[in-house]
Amino acid sequence: MAVLAPWIVLDPLLLSWLREDIGRGDRTTGSIYIDKAVNQEAQWMVKAPGAIAGLPLASRIFYLLDPKVQFEILVEEGQGCEPGQVVARVFGSPDILLLGERVALNLTMRLSGIATLTRQYVEKIADLPVQLVDTRKTTPGLRLLEKYATQVGGARNHRLGLDDAVMIKDNHIAAAGGIEQAIASIRSQIPYPLTIEVETETLAQVEAALISGADIIMLDNMAPEQMRQGVQLIRQHNQGIKIEASGNVTLETIRTVAETGVDYISTSAPITRSSWLDLSMRFKI
Repeated sequence: MAVLAPWIVLDPLLLSWLREDIGRGDRTTGSIYIDKAVNQEAQWMVKAPGAIAGLPLASRIFYLLDPKVQFEILVEEGQGCEPGQVVARVFGSPDILLLGERVALNLTMRLSGIATLTRQYVEKIADLPVQLVDTRKTTPGLRLLEKYATQVGGARNHRLGLDDAVMIKDNHIAAAGGIEQAIASIRSQIPYPLTIEVETETLAQVEAALISGADIIMLDNMAPEQMRQGVQLIRQHNQGIKIEASGNVTLETIRTVAETGVDYISTSAPITRSSWLDLSMRFKI
């Protein structure tokens, strides 16, 4: 189940984005809506098929502008929607609705696009014992929310930051002088219970990671046959080690990767290659 960070964490982000858009004030709306006591209802409508994500955040944005605004969410997070479908209704002072419209819509469209593409990846491997995970290739400032959107789409989160877990990559291996040296150095310094994952590109590196006691082994940019050999080698050595595949995963290749027997497939594609899901807000006349 997708879980949002608490508002004490998210509110500063939402407020900063509102300040960016509002600036010194809405010169257009402020010149039209003189009577702020008259409330208005607006509908949020989907303009393209996809999975919705981010409506609780949209509701919070309007709340931060005016706690009296009512935001009625009509669909569940992750629910598939069709063009013309109304996914939310918002009721309040029209100047407040227009003040928050762009930030709320932008965020919801971005997150819904990620959830939509994530769902497509997940559906390709839904019948196999493997899970899709995201990566740290996220938009600066949006990581918590973009990773929330991948959860809404059915994926699991990889580490959120550098302090979540140890991942030994090619540059670390080169700097340490080898996988064995890297793991030995790191294991002597990290706190319990952080796990150690090693990125491998060859079967020789897989063997080195096994000998050194890695908790998770990533098979990076390997051809399917080499990946199958890597999985077999790891399973024969230790059934408890988790195996992750990564590198150039697409909708066309993900099932082939999954069929090699790995436990996880990590890819940045649902975040980096997704398009926004088009939404609009229209006042009810």
